[in-house]
Amino acid sequence: MSIHKHIAYAALSLALLGCSSASQEELQQWMSEQRTQTHAKVKPISEPKQFKPESYTMMAMVEPFSIQKLTVALKNEKSQTSANAALVAPELARRKEPLEEFPLDTMSLVGSLLRDGKPVGLVKIGPLLYQVRVGEHLGQNFGRVMKIVEKELTLREIVQDAAGEWTERSANLQLQERSK
Repeated sequence: MSIHKHIAYAALSLALLGCSSASQEELQQWMSEQRTQTHAKVKPISEPKQFKPESYTMMAMVEPFSIQKLTVALKNEKSQTSANAALVAPELARRKEPLEEFPLDTMSLVGSLLRDGKPVGLVKIGPLLYQVRVGEHLGQNFGRVMKIVEKELTLREIVQDAAGEWTERSANLQLQERSK
């Protein structure tokens, strides 16, 4: 049985060897045909732009890191700081009034009246009712009452913005209608 096996293996090897040489020739022929038919499509590179040097024109300007520029910036900052200080200094120097202890959002205007010909606002904070006149202060942002009309109380507040500078803004307390 081993002789028959060896003969069968030899015959099979010869058959495979014969097939492989023919198919390899076909493969080589196909590859050469493809090489001749295929052409590379390369897009030509555009011509580079001509470099044109520019002359430096800022020679006469102030150098960005010079002492002169720093001095100008510090003077501007100092004048701005003094303007901010002038705005808030009178508020810091005066004695605080009792209604400046409470935030503005805890207050509500519940009415107004005339007393001696001058408007008076009735402000409710918690269970207590206060009389407020023009020129008095209320709220935690140095709020000063500027105007009292029938349905509104107008304040001028001094607050710090994100940059730390003091600015004025207007705030209002609107008349709160009582719900039934």
